[in-house]
Formats: sequence, structure tokens, C-alpha cells
Amino acid sequence: VMVWLRRCTHYLFIVVVAVNSTLLTINAGDYIFYTDWAWTSFTVFSISQTLMLAVGATYYLTFTGVPGTATYYALIMTVYTWIAKGAWFALGYPYDFIVTPIWLPSAMLLDLAYWATKKNKHSLILFGGVLVGMSLPLFNMVNLITVADPLETAFKYPRPTLPPYMTPIEPQVGKFYNSPVALGAGAGAVLSVTFTALGCKLNTWTYRWMAA
Repeated sequence: VMVWLRRCTHYLFIVVVAVNSTLLTINAGDYIFYTDWAWTSFTVFSISQTLMLAVGATYYLTFTGVPGTATYYALIMTVYTWIAKGAWFALGYPYDFIVTPIWLPSAMLLDLAYWATKKNKHSLILFGGVLVGMSLPLFNMVNLITVADPLETAFKYPRPTLPPYMTPIEPQVGKFYNSPVALGAGAGAVLSVTFTALGCKLNTWTYRWMAA
């Protein structure tokens, strides 16, 4: 009974991690609402997305030991986000303004690093972490470019959850304006190694708890 109880608790934990990853990054595609500091927000949100993707996907991947699991995890996050972003559409925002952060390609690189190094955990942390950190801001910027006239739309449809004094009045240039992708990717390349290591460590702790 205890074995199954712990196994079920573990699978529940996986679901909780996936849901919370999505909840913590759900607004990460909404930096265009923060018109004055859009690129600063993009850089910060890139790191937050990298954290939640790398930790959860690595935990899930190393627990199953099956390359492809990280991509599956990112797919779960993406589907949750599609549903949540539907709320923006329900509020009257145009469909082509709803930005859904792109996690899948970065998760695929994580799987590839795990598979190519014959499931070497240390290589996964180093190579996979760097690949996720560097790629995620790039993919999300490509995603942002597909949005039709984001600045005009941000003024036309102010974010309902922002108090009036935070609603943008005129566009200003944020201090990270010059290269938000480079800053996000640079910080991500360093930090994602730590994030990925944390995912592996979580797996180790869970295994020890299940085996006790």
C-alpha cells in the first residue's frame, strides 16, 4: 500500500509541477502590455520561463529516463497556456494579439542533449541547460514578431488587470531595448545550468523518499 501511495503522490507531484510551471509563466507572453518596459520585461520573463521549463522538464525527463519526456512536459505546459490565454480572447482581445510562450523547441533540445550523450546526467545539465537558456529567448522573440502591430494594439486594448496609473501613456525606450534576446539568452545560458541541476536533484530526492 505504501509503495503505491508514494508512487501516486509522485505522479501527482509531476502534475502539480506542470500546472504551477504554467501558472508562473502564464503572463510571460504579455510583456507587450508593459509598453514602457517591454524589452526589460521580455528579458526578465525569459529567465522565469527558462527556470520553470528547465526544472520541470529535467525532473520529469530524468525520472522516466526516456528521451522525449521533456518535450511531452513542455506540451502539457503549452496546452495549459492555450486554455488560459483563451481568457484574453474572451475579454475581447484580437486573436492575433494573444502571445503564447514557445517552450517546445527548447524542450526538444533538452531531450536531444540527453539522448545524444547516452543519458549522461552531467552532460544533460551542462549541454541541455545551455541549449535551453540560449534558445528560449530566441524562439519567443520569433513568436512575438508574428503578433500584428503589438504597440498599437497594446494602446487600443489596455490590460484590464493593470491599475489606471500603470496604463501606458506613451512609448518609452527601456534600458534593455538594444538587445533583449542577447541579454535573455546570455543570462539564460548561465542560469539554466543551475536550473537543470535543480531538476536532477529534485528527482534524486524523490527517488530516495519513494525508496525509504
